[in-house]
Amino acid sequence: MVWGKNIALCFVIFIMTTRKRKNLSLPQSESADGEPLKRLIQSQSDTNPVGHHHHLSPYFSMKDPVRLSDSFFHQSCVDLAKAFLGKVLVRKLTDGTELRARVVETEAYLGGEDKASHSAGGKRTERNTAMFMKPGTIYVYPIYGIYLCMNISSQGEGAAVLLRSLEPLSGHDVMRGLRAAKRKAGAKTLKDKELCNGPSKLCQALDVQRCFDRRDLATDTEVWLEKDPERETVPAGEVVSAHRIGVESHGEWATKPLRFYLRGHPCVSVLNRDAERQMHSQSSTDSQKTVS
Repeated sequence: MVWGKNIALCFVIFIMTTRKRKNLSLPQSESADGEPLKRLIQSQSDTNPVGHHHHLSPYFSMKDPVRLSDSFFHQSCVDLAKAFLGKVLVRKLTDGTELRARVVETEAYLGGEDKASHSAGGKRTERNTAMFMKPGTIYVYPIYGIYLCMNISSQGEGAAVLLRSLEPLSGHDVMRGLRAAKRKAGAKTLKDKELCNGPSKLCQALDVQRCFDRRDLATDTEVWLEKDPERETVPAGEVVSAHRIGVESHGEWATKPLRFYLRGHPCVSVLNRDAERQMHSQSSTDSQKTVS
């Protein structure tokens, strides 16, 4: 009788142990509704949010890109030239590829009394018509008969901002190929920082074409401007103001501090050490005044 009771007890213990093991096993992906596996994935997501994936590129955050609308361009020429810094220029090619590059250097051309401007004295021509169109209009013009430069009109009669240098963000190989097509055979491979570090270079790298002239940067489907997904604005302390490049023959306007660039950025076309030292000195003076 005792022997029979022991056998029954062992059988009950065996059944209970088996059930416990099943309950302790990992969620089964083969289950009918997959809920256990979904819960496991969800719990991992909750403890490791997307924003903490440090292996992702700093630019390619999970934030959605925000295209800048018409209102952004309604600024004075100098203000717009500074506002462009840090923004992302996007070029969509015919095959759907999107090239992206951050603006790191600009120049302001004020029109009117600015003797270095194509619209100096209010002069209007077939070439510079875009400078007199609404803010945000693209002005593309040729230099030396073979190269192009890209500008965007601002507020002010005949005023526009020249895009002088960009930092490549995506599509580097495509940019390198577009640049190579315009260079001599056997030329050395360009470094990333050399792809867009000049007004004509960036037009080559992003395949900016002459036919883009007079288009609206706020609504165009092939080229547009986006906010930097990492920060809203560039602090004033990071912006260097210096004289423009290639306007030496225009008297006092050759020395006007109408070129703006991000201090210390490797993609800037031409550094102005004097302007940077003066900027640093002024910053130190302001800090001392604040302390005192």
